[in-house]
Amino acid sequence: MSRDDFVDGEFFSKAKGFSSPTQRPDSPEQHRSWQEANRTWWSFNPMRYDWRSEIPYAQHSPEYFAEIDTRFYNSARPYMPWRELPFEREIPYAQLASLDVLEIGIGQGSHASLIAPRARSFTGIDITEPAVEATRKRFEQMGLKHARALQMDAEEMSFADASFDYIWSWGVIHHSADTRRILEQMHRVLRPGGRANVMVYHRSFWKYYVADGLLKGVIQGRALKGNSLHDINQLATDGAIARYYRKDEWSTLAGDLFQVDEFRVTGLKTDVIPIPAGRLKRALERILPDGLTRLLTNTLQWGSFLTIHMTRR
Repeated sequence: MSRDDFVDGEFFSKAKGFSSPTQRPDSPEQHRSWQEANRTWWSFNPMRYDWRSEIPYAQHSPEYFAEIDTRFYNSARPYMPWRELPFEREIPYAQLASLDVLEIGIGQGSHASLIAPRARSFTGIDITEPAVEATRKRFEQMGLKHARALQMDAEEMSFADASFDYIWSWGVIHHSADTRRILEQMHRVLRPGGRANVMVYHRSFWKYYVADGLLKGVIQGRALKGNSLHDINQLATDGAIARYYRKDEWSTLAGDLFQVDEFRVTGLKTDVIPIPAGRLKRALERILPDGLTRLLTNTLQWGSFLTIHMTRR
C-alpha cells in the first residue's frame, strides 16, 4: 500500500481533468492519460483493505489471503448477510457449474476464490500485474487447474466473441477511463442471453450530497478551500477515477447493450455515519444494529453501492 495516497482519511493521486461524476474522456489523449493514472493507482494500491492497518503476514501466504478475506467479508456482512457463502444474494453459485465465467478486476482474488472452484471454467482479468500475481498464487494454493488470471485492459479484451456465459465485476468498471468501452467489450464476449452482475458506485442523496458533501465540504471546510462537491467525493474515494451513477444514468449508458433485470442499492455501515474515521465512528459502527443500517443503506437506498443484474441483448 502506498501510504502517500491515503492521508487523514482521504485518497490522492487523482486523474487530471476528471471533473464530473460520470464524465467520459473528451479526447484519445485524455483517455490514455486517465487509463495510465488508473493503472498506476491500482498497481501501487492493491485492494488489500489495509488503508488503516497493514496486513501482518507474508505477502501471498495463506494467512495473508485469509486476513484480506476476513476484512472484506466482515465489511460486507452488515449490508449483505449470508447463510452459506458470502455474496450468495448476488452470485448464482448453484448455476456456476454449467457456466464459463469472466471476472473483471480480480484484485487480490477474494471473489475469484469463491467463484472459480464452482465454475465450469474461470477467467479473471485485471489491469495490473500485482493483482494477477496475487490471484495466480491463490489458484496455486487452492490447486485450481481450470482457472486462469490474466493481465488485460477490460476496455480492450483479447477474447474471441461469445466466449463467456457470465460476467462478474464488483466495484471495478467505474474506475476505468471509459466505462462505456468496457460495457461494449462485455457485450461482445458474452454469449447471446449471457448475464452480467456488476457493482458501481451509487450517487445517493445521503452519501454523495449530505454525508460526504455537507460534512467534508462545509463542516471540515473543504468547500472553503475551493473544492467542488465532485472534488470532495473523489478525495473520499479510492482510485484515480471513481464514477458515481444514478439508476437512470446507468440505463442510458448500458440500455442498448443490456437489458437491466434488476437494480439493488447497498452500502457500507460507514455510509450512514457522517463523521470522520476514528474511535467514535468505530464505536458507533459496533453499536448500530445491522438491521437498522440495512434499512437505511438498502431499503431507503442511502448506500453507495449500485448493483446491476443484466442480460445481454
